Amino acid sequence: MPRLFLETERMANLTSGLGQLCLHLGRELVRQKPPGWELTFLVTRDQVGIFGPSVTYRIASRWNRIWRFWKFDIWHCLYQDTHIYPIRATRFMYTILDLNYLALTQYSAQRKERRKKRYQARINQAQAITTISAYVAQDVRQQLVVPAQTPVQVIYCGVDIPEQVPVTPPAVVPGGPFLFFIGMLQSYKNVHTMLPLLVVNPDYWLVLAGPDKPEYSQEIREQARQLGVSNRLLMPGPIDESTKWWFYTHCDAFLFPSLLEGFGIPVVEAMAFGKPVFSSALTSLPEVGGSEAFYFPSFDAETVVETFRKGMEMYRSDSAMPDRLRVQSQKFRWEIAAAEYWKLYQELMRTPNP
Repeated sequence: MPRLFLETERMANLTSGLGQLCLHLGRELVRQKPPGWELTFLVTRDQVGIFGPSVTYRIASRWNRIWRFWKFDIWHCLYQDTHIYPIRATRFMYTILDLNYLALTQYSAQRKERRKKRYQARINQAQAITTISAYVAQDVRQQLVVPAQTPVQVIYCGVDIPEQVPVTPPAVVPGGPFLFFIGMLQSYKNVHTMLPLLVVNPDYWLVLAGPDKPEYSQEIREQARQLGVSNRLLMPGPIDESTKWWFYTHCDAFLFPSLLEGFGIPVVEAMAFGKPVFSSALTSLPEVGGSEAFYFPSFDAETVVETFRKGMEMYRSDSAMPDRLRVQSQKFRWEIAAAEYWKLYQELMRTPNP
């Protein structure tokens, strides 16, 4: 009986993007589990049973970073920063979501080099590497050394949207039509460049949802004050799922000007609601938005305003565009991702144990 171990320790924070990835991919892997396979998930004590009774569980603890002489046929780490990797020789699959840490200016060259060495050590150990976009695969090959015999496969993330979407209005509702962004509010998300849209569109509000870095949030608020639009800026912080769906349902457009993305799940979520998406053309985002998203060629105020104006005119004049956006979003489903992982697991089992 092949034994597969999934390192899902980060599922402890189910409000994070990584927590949601572990949860939804894990559920679909269990649903598609071939006969005869044994799955084990690493979870917190209160999450034992989260994937049902047909799988087994190990409880995550600080000791796992030191003592982990577990024996499995395949060990899969679902993110690049794992501290819980196999000590015994086994088939090791390493998923890299992004190498953004190496590009962030707030970290010293020494810290980045230490992190890079950790990534390289896991790559050297892996029998297979997966990434969540072709952009990340290219970045891995440029910044790290992948052994010639180690395959690198792109398996896109999925997006899980309930058939019956529960929507809960936020505590503070925008006072008019609004534009929406959701994600971690830090400088590389680049959302401050969207404020000029409020200057030339006096009916619009801007909602920036998600956990923040205080210094960047303060920068956004100060810029909004200087532009005279702070009364139409809402920053509600982290929001729950049903409130998120409310914002997607009611927004006029979704903005995602991020400079660094391994994938960009919010873009898929917005397209699933048939909403026009205005995105950065950098990193992985053109893979996700495809031909149906609108892309900012630069982020000076004039270009941002003109790109938005033209995009909204096209969206409003094309009654079929919402349906095309929904079709684009359907390319990114957990059932597709899980099927590709199961194919890769089965291929790995046909290779000798290292």
